[in-house]
Amino acid sequence: MFNSKKRKARFLIFGLLALVMVFPFYYMLVLSFTPNESALKYPPQLWPFHPTLSNYVQAWQSNNFQLYFLHSLWVSVISTLLGTIIACAAAFVISRFRFFGRKLIYMIFLGSMMVPSMTFILPQFKEMEHLHLLNSLNGLLLVYTAGMIPFTTFLMKGFFDEVPKEIEDAVVMDGGGKWTLFWRIMMPMALPSLVTAVLFNFMGGWDDYTLALTFINDPHKWTLPIALQLFQGQHTSAWGMIFAASVIQVLPIIAIFIAFQRHIIRGLMAGAVKG
Repeated sequence: MFNSKKRKARFLIFGLLALVMVFPFYYMLVLSFTPNESALKYPPQLWPFHPTLSNYVQAWQSNNFQLYFLHSLWVSVISTLLGTIIACAAAFVISRFRFFGRKLIYMIFLGSMMVPSMTFILPQFKEMEHLHLLNSLNGLLLVYTAGMIPFTTFLMKGFFDEVPKEIEDAVVMDGGGKWTLFWRIMMPMALPSLVTAVLFNFMGGWDDYTLALTFINDPHKWTLPIALQLFQGQHTSAWGMIFAASVIQVLPIIAIFIAFQRHIIRGLMAGAVKG
């Protein structure tokens, strides 16, 4: 009886915490379907009694919103692919190879994770300036890629370390090499950790505001977070449009998380906890 009451109390507490976390997004979603003249009324309305899609249509068609969306999609997807592939290869080499300086290289990866990202802005800015990549989406893409590598290497190495040595020996006995072991054995087995890394990397590029604002000055090359900030300034009274634009920004992240949530949880446990 005591354990049953304890479980119910725990369920109630976690349920309330989940409600507190989900409610802001729910309210933003409600307001995105609410006509502007009815938004932010008092008392707050928790359901769009006269829902409309006009907020989404106007938000998507105004202020080059589509262009900024595509810019964010480009730099986020490509940097995620590059950063994840490079980090997976680095994690595999550090985990399965034995060579001089291996531990030092890994400590450098770990050390870079402990330094606040804002510390790197000035060196990165000077480097991009030297490479003539300032005010360029490709330059921003390279900055994102470099920032993704340390965490992904740490996460993937944690998984690779847990793969039994017997599997590697079996691949060698069957005539396979290190490439076969990495690409055809390790990577499919590491799918949960890989999905987790992809999600975190994509989120880092998709939601970034500071780096994009620092490296991009041309309004025609801005990404979605910058455009959304300006959008809020230009449409201060059109709350329905503002919330619709905000929903459009967060939808890709939510869609990815819902689609791969099981892999993400397993990946965090297999990589971060065991590593």
